[in-house]
Amino acid sequence: MSLTPFTENFTQQESISDSAIAAATEVLRSGRLHRYNTADGEVSQTAQLETEYAAWQGSKYCLACTSGGYALSTALKAAGLESGEQVLTNSFTLAPVPGAIVNAGGEPVFVEVTNNLVIDLDDLEAKAQSSDARFFMLSHMRGHLADMNKIMDIVTAQNLILIEDCAHTMGALWDSKRSGNFGHASCFSTQTYKHVNSGEGGFITSDSPELMARAIMLSGSYMLYERHGASPDPSVFSTIRLQTPNCSGRMDNLRAAILRPQLAELELNVRRWNERYRKIEKRLREVSSFQVPVRPQKETYVGSSFQFLIPGISDDDARQFVQDNKALGVELKWFGDHEPHGYTSNHRSWQYTNLQSLPQTDEVLAGLFDIRIPLTFSLQNCEHLAGIIAHCAESLLNKAA
Repeated sequence: MSLTPFTENFTQQESISDSAIAAATEVLRSGRLHRYNTADGEVSQTAQLETEYAAWQGSKYCLACTSGGYALSTALKAAGLESGEQVLTNSFTLAPVPGAIVNAGGEPVFVEVTNNLVIDLDDLEAKAQSSDARFFMLSHMRGHLADMNKIMDIVTAQNLILIEDCAHTMGALWDSKRSGNFGHASCFSTQTYKHVNSGEGGFITSDSPELMARAIMLSGSYMLYERHGASPDPSVFSTIRLQTPNCSGRMDNLRAAILRPQLAELELNVRRWNERYRKIEKRLREVSSFQVPVRPQKETYVGSSFQFLIPGISDDDARQFVQDNKALGVELKWFGDHEPHGYTSNHRSWQYTNLQSLPQTDEVLAGLFDIRIPLTFSLQNCEHLAGIIAHCAESLLNKAA
């Protein structure tokens, strides 16, 4: 295995396709970028995208909005979250999840994570019983699905309102059922590093007509809700339209035009991501000091990133390990750092939430490393970077010896 430096770029995405560029150009030439700025008889790109995404997802309703984070906070508000209410959520997630809860007026209650990087079901059940939470925002962090059958047993028994954060699981399934089709509402992201790319953007899906009507009004539809693609019957809006504030967060036609062709390519891209994931997984499972999360048989995942743990690693060794990989061109993120870096942070730096004791989470995060897998990487690139990570781990062990 060559240890020449890795020279590919971890933030470089694939080019937007010619068909998406052509669709975007048509919107730009029309000048009608706003989703409600349509000619007589015209259905906007955004409305068409909502119809197509609802059909692809298998949901009755879909709202396209400005970001995944906006989708999360809007879904909570539309589901009836009241100011000061507690919301159960993952301790291992990214900052937009607790941020969305706080933005919606809620108070996050963090649930421990397991070594397989999914929410701890025993801790979830205990905190559902001991807290006053009516809401549970389940983050499928980094594409890892917990046992959704057991999750739903707890949700049903504790009478929780489940909102799924599917930013990392667009295209994933549990026991042949799409991620996002378990909760009262689900939220997706179309930010550049997600599974379809419009720079920023998001979706809310739901089978609840009342929730979706409130979400559409919250998104800033004014009284133009009948121009949506996958929307409840206008009669559902009769009182909701007067009781719901406008908190503008609409998707525009330009982003919708870019996304529609990508949706048709998503299933193929899921297979491509998983080929790359398995190349990295095969090599890193051979490293004795690594613990690689086990993927359950019922989970059909989307391997757009890869995680592994080095249990018991010290902070100094973790920083050295990241630096050694970076010197050879491999960009690892370490979730155990006490200081947030870029997109990577943990519950100890979210000081807008109540400080909570999460010893199991802290132990997991202390040895947790993460890597992006853009589709611009070839299979050979994936073998190369996995070899570098393994080499740096062996070097670290030799230094310790």
